[in-house]
Amino acid sequence: MTNTQVAEITIQAKEQREKSKPIEVLIKASLKELGKALPAHLNAERLVRIALTTLRQNPKLAECNPMSILGALFQSAQLGLEPNVEGQAYINPYMNSKKIVDENGKVKWIKVPEAQFQIGYKGYIELFYRHNAAEYLDTHAVHENDKFEYEYGTNSYLHHSPVFKNRGEVIAYYAVAKIKEGGCVFKVMDKDACIEHGKTHSKCFDKETQSFDKNSSWYKFPDAMCKKTVIIQLAKLLPKSVELQKAIAMDNTTKSKLDIDMFNVKDETNWNDEQIIEVERSVA
Repeated sequence: MTNTQVAEITIQAKEQREKSKPIEVLIKASLKELGKALPAHLNAERLVRIALTTLRQNPKLAECNPMSILGALFQSAQLGLEPNVEGQAYINPYMNSKKIVDENGKVKWIKVPEAQFQIGYKGYIELFYRHNAAEYLDTHAVHENDKFEYEYGTNSYLHHSPVFKNRGEVIAYYAVAKIKEGGCVFKVMDKDACIEHGKTHSKCFDKETQSFDKNSSWYKFPDAMCKKTVIIQLAKLLPKSVELQKAIAMDNTTKSKLDIDMFNVKDETNWNDEQIIEVERSVA
């Protein structure tokens, strides 16, 4: 590596620190309020450290509206999930569509970088076990050479015997849950259906390039996101705690206003990109 290259990297790192600094100050200043939103098992200082680490690991977040980052952090805090730790939850950057009125009174759409809160499949498992009726929940990927059979109906069953070698490509995912005194319930989805669900419900999927953003969870952890998808479908068949119902409603949301109960804050994600008429502004 040349001296010029080293100098360029040093400059980039310095610029990144300068961009992140206002957000870091905002997060640290919110420590007291974060503490009010946290359940007993989470520590505010630890959550702030995790958030700052997340900012350093994903430079795109430094470009986002700082309040949207804080909104995602507050949602994570309220649910008692740690962002970017063991797949419980994520704070992801994406381009959100905003309606503005220019100096001539004309309504326009622009694209602005914001942070979105997203729950991981391990986060959903964690929330499931907090229900007093929960006994067991698990999810697995099925490979083409595994022994796998299932049937829905009055005599429903699911048998999965993974082979040890040469399992082949992943072809499906399933989640199975056991409820106290309520039997066993499962849901199976093929891989294509899971990916299609992600394309439809993720703001990180670019319809022009037909690909997920490289900073998104769908790009980095497709297996984990497919498992999450099948768990969410299974959850429709299970008794839900108030906490789990709120989690489902808060998943994949963008919020730049704060409340002690983030469930009450309106989602600012614009899901109607087809209506955008202004030229998109890319994140630098």
